Amino acid sequence: MLMSWKRMWAMFKARNYEFFRDKAAFGWNFLFPFLIIAGFGIIFGGRDYSGFKVGAFPLPDQKVTIAETNLPKKFATTKYLEFIGFKNLDKGLEKLQHHKIDFLVRLDSAENQYWLLDSSPKGYIVERLFQAALIPEGSGYGEKIEVQGGDIRYIDWLFPGILAMNMMFSALWGVGYIIVRYRKNGVLKRLKATPLTAIEYLTAQALSRIFLLMFTLVIVWIGADLLFSFHVAGSYLDLFIVFFFGSLSLTSIGLLLAARGTSEEFTSGALNFIAWPMMFLSEVWFSLEGAPQWVKTFSQFLPLTHLLAAARKIMNDGATLFEVGNECLLLLAITSVCLGLGAMLFSWNE
Repeated sequence: MLMSWKRMWAMFKARNYEFFRDKAAFGWNFLFPFLIIAGFGIIFGGRDYSGFKVGAFPLPDQKVTIAETNLPKKFATTKYLEFIGFKNLDKGLEKLQHHKIDFLVRLDSAENQYWLLDSSPKGYIVERLFQAALIPEGSGYGEKIEVQGGDIRYIDWLFPGILAMNMMFSALWGVGYIIVRYRKNGVLKRLKATPLTAIEYLTAQALSRIFLLMFTLVIVWIGADLLFSFHVAGSYLDLFIVFFFGSLSLTSIGLLLAARGTSEEFTSGALNFIAWPMMFLSEVWFSLEGAPQWVKTFSQFLPLTHLLAAARKIMNDGATLFEVGNECLLLLAITSVCLGLGAMLFSWNE
């Protein structure tokens, strides 16, 4: 039987109507990424990056300016140190023991007393900075060679990850979980009695979800960009194509998981088993540089890794679609494998 575009169009419209009429799901798909981006914007927006927090006492419990301290000048003027004042030693030690500050120094001590946790890597670095500042000037600083680079905010680096994460959850649950629920409720069994074929049904489901993913992506991008003015060094069209390839691969995984599942509980667990490793190992929140090699190798099998790598190269480095061709080909390969297996394994019945 030949594929009927009319039947697929009917299923495509039906699935879209169902999504838009579900106000809770519809609203959450837009609200969730906005909340995360807005949260990070409030936390990090409008501030210089502060890598290390240094407590100083006795001082009022507020941020202090460098001029108000008698710290060694070289230490007080070091970039990326945030100084926080405390009234007494007990207050400072409490924050230090709970890792809320990295280093604690006493201002009214001629011996330059300081406290740190032995288990704190940041405290160790600040201690070295503090000790170096006590060395008399004139002993040499080495040869400085500056490297020019673009100013990329953390939120610019994070934004593609938030979009891709939202796309991942929407694709997996919007396809995988929904089809399993239809099968359990007998909806698929009734559809089997119609002229609709399995390939037509799966194609309509995939196209509907991809349309919704890209529609959501554009709306969220425009709204977030109006608030935070994201910098895109490359082409918006190339970026859109990369996210389109990503939506294909993620949707195909959802279809594969839904091919034979009948238990909503098992499917939910399987979806979480796939989604959470992708969220943490695909550099959504942080870079994997310095992680064990096996973790980096494993991450290369995750489609979200390649989607984010390509998106960030275009957005932050100005790469072209040709330059991220390897990532795009891997996303298409994952799509082909998952769609093929999903079509072979798909069943209308329980």
